[in-house]
Amino acid sequence: MVKSIVVKLGGSVLKDVSAIADAANWVKRLVDNGYGVVVVVSALKGVTDELVETVKNLSKNPEPSMMDEILAMGERTSVRLFTLALREHGVNALFIDPSDERWPIITNDKHLDAEPIYEETKKKVEEEIEPLLAEGLIPVICGFIGKTRDGRITTLGRGGSDTTAVLVGSCLSAEEIVLVKDVPGIFSADPDMVEDAKILSELDFKEVQALVRGGSKIIHTKALRYLGKNLRLRIASLKELLSNGGTVIKGYEPDIEVYSPPLRITMATIVGDQLNGAVAFEKLVNKLKERGLKIIGITSEEHSLVLYVEEKDGIIADIHSTLVSGSLGKAISLYQDLSMLVISGRMLETSPGIIYKVTKPLAESGINLYGLLTISSSIRLILSSRDVERAKNMIISELKNEEGVET
Repeated sequence: MVKSIVVKLGGSVLKDVSAIADAANWVKRLVDNGYGVVVVVSALKGVTDELVETVKNLSKNPEPSMMDEILAMGERTSVRLFTLALREHGVNALFIDPSDERWPIITNDKHLDAEPIYEETKKKVEEEIEPLLAEGLIPVICGFIGKTRDGRITTLGRGGSDTTAVLVGSCLSAEEIVLVKDVPGIFSADPDMVEDAKILSELDFKEVQALVRGGSKIIHTKALRYLGKNLRLRIASLKELLSNGGTVIKGYEPDIEVYSPPLRITMATIVGDQLNGAVAFEKLVNKLKERGLKIIGITSEEHSLVLYVEEKDGIIADIHSTLVSGSLGKAISLYQDLSMLVISGRMLETSPGIIYKVTKPLAESGINLYGLLTISSSIRLILSSRDVERAKNMIISELKNEEGVET
């Protein structure tokens, strides 16, 4: 198999003729060094914004399917222009857009924010794209665009070209995926706000995931979903790439992972009329912090508050003195010797009925749930410690047909 690199060129990189020529020359260097290169291109800088503005001036409520058709024209033009530039540099390139029978990105029919169907996309990449690399051809693929099983154009939403690149890289098991942007890499902070912000040479997947969820726009979370085992992702400007710079992201999140953290949990239910206020929360959290206790989760109703906290001697007395003796609550009850079972992973949010799948076998076996918490891409089940191993095995068995389940 040819060693492959997937290169995504953002619109800000393809800003004019000179920039396009520079990018084509850099891709040629990769080809000359013996790599099979797949190029993913965004629309030229400003083109998508112009298309959106034109649509707004023509229609107040365009159909999503028509909007996808229009937005796709930016990438469909860009892919032809960049193929032309590569050929001018002596690279044996060909463009692939949704009208081509070799088109690989297959999605559901959610217009303007479609989800790729991974297994079908992988099959198309293996059957249609890999042979091109073996023949010494350089495929240039439209980013951002997908196609449904019945041939309708879709788009992948914000960061869609990044998603295309990482998805194709995953399907190819590429040596590296390179996202070429107008920034030199991921900074320690926004350089427009922090004077001494530094470029980070390397980050772990989970660190990047936390930054993205915290508001960073360097890469979309949908793209990170496809960063699988043994894949390396590099984010850099073209200038940084000439010296092998930028930020390398390593590691990955399994499709679906089932595990039980080694800690015991107490579930405390406090009733009272004043428990929904910020004062009650603040006092309780401060008290728990003083004790060095870990808060697993908090849920509330109109007249009650349920806490899941790390089990420790005297914890109930602390909660009682903070809330009940402090006249914020009236009474407290508890369950102890509980454990947590975590089902997490990048594909969780795109697995329909996943909560039903993980709770069904427990209900059928009479295993009681003391809590169900959903946090980001995870489901956290609170159950008796004596049931946790049995429940884990049941859930793994139930999910065994899901791709990439790990324990």
